[in-house]
Amino acid sequence: MITFILSLFALIAGYFVYGRLVEKWFGIDETAETPAQKMADGVDYVVMPEWRIFMVQFLNIAGLGPIFGAILGAMYGPAAFLWIVFGSIFAGAVHDYFSGMLSCRHNGISIPEVVGIYLGNGFKQFMRAFSVILLLLVGVVFILGPAKILTGLTGEFISFKTLAVDDFWLILIFAYYILATLLPIDKIIGKIYPLFGAVLLIMASGLMVAMFVLKAPIPELTLQTLHNLHSEPGKYPLYPLLFITIACGAISGFHATQSPMMARCISNERQGRRIFYGAMIAEGIIALIWAAAAMSFFGGPEGLNNAMAEHGNNAAWAVKEICNSWMGKVGGALAILGVVACPITSGDTAFRSARLIIADFAKFSQKPIIHRLIITLPLFIAAWGITRMNFGVIWRYFGFSNQALATIVLWMSGMYMIQRGKSHWIATLPAIFMTAVCTTYILIAPEGFNLSTAIGYPAGLIAALAALILFLKKGKTHAKTIL
Repeated sequence: MITFILSLFALIAGYFVYGRLVEKWFGIDETAETPAQKMADGVDYVVMPEWRIFMVQFLNIAGLGPIFGAILGAMYGPAAFLWIVFGSIFAGAVHDYFSGMLSCRHNGISIPEVVGIYLGNGFKQFMRAFSVILLLLVGVVFILGPAKILTGLTGEFISFKTLAVDDFWLILIFAYYILATLLPIDKIIGKIYPLFGAVLLIMASGLMVAMFVLKAPIPELTLQTLHNLHSEPGKYPLYPLLFITIACGAISGFHATQSPMMARCISNERQGRRIFYGAMIAEGIIALIWAAAAMSFFGGPEGLNNAMAEHGNNAAWAVKEICNSWMGKVGGALAILGVVACPITSGDTAFRSARLIIADFAKFSQKPIIHRLIITLPLFIAAWGITRMNFGVIWRYFGFSNQALATIVLWMSGMYMIQRGKSHWIATLPAIFMTAVCTTYILIAPEGFNLSTAIGYPAGLIAALAALILFLKKGKTHAKTIL
């Protein structure tokens, strides 16, 4: 319990201390006119109250990752706590802050366009395609995930002669996503997200209270437990798999696609730290709670590994077991509702972000609804086709793509700092680490090149060093200031 409490306090302190430093180093301008004020269109550029923007941003980024990812990451042991804390403070929140604030500085444009400004046209073209593909994967993952949970909850009560229960929920979620993607941001997303956010916060708070009341035996982080406690350590090495498994609870490239949506809604740059940096810290707290709950409920990492192996590594099953056991029927129902709401409220904005990215590079006005339909319908047709694929395969490729995108955004953030004549290490140090993680992962993972760690580890370090050298070289060529 001591490790959990210290980790919780560290995340909160990180927001107040390091968050202020990041804001200071970035250099906000409280007098600047924001995109929502100078480009208001009543659809995507809409001024909203700060508290509402925070709740939307929080739910946008808090998909299945800080819950399912944290449970799967807890299978490695208390080392997961370290990654959640340090990853959230020094990597994830920095990444989210810069992606949101740089979009705000450039009229709320999507992240591929921002990347193009600081890293060049080649990266911009790559990011345009890569981001849309990632968002399609995210959207599908966040359709299939809640559909599976809802099927498990209602399968015995709902039945159709010609339609499977999971297809029923898929169609229903798809219908909602289409509406949320097409309608102005303040009509559905801006109105219902605060309610879902309250449910999610109640769920997490209730789970944490239950752990304290029940005196749950949360494993402590010691020299003896600071190693890979996965039941198959040879197949699942702690490095780099833990850093891919726990993505949204520490750092996630998906967040960079979401932040520009809120950059189009803020009314002052001083709101950036509370909305972008703060939402990531809140998500880190959610991940911390679920990692602790998973380990303590099943009697430690060994018990968690055994239980997950018996149920096909089904994190949704673990969520249901924990909630129903610790929080009773009412509390369990609220908790599960929060778990369902998380991916749904990230999936809809994933498709919305994809629409905006395509519209930005095509320079296609989104004010007329027919223009939104022209982009949206092909996206959903493609997404429906992807839902027919194996969920496990989709999740693995989503994990790698997600972290690769985050790495590029961190390098972009570092380049912004160089061009401002400021210290870039707040962004480039996590960028170096994530470059090594992503390179090593794709080399040793079964869905990658399936090479040995003897090759993957040094290759990852070499790739990170090479990226740093290229970054510093490119940084020297940028003498002009970009406003």
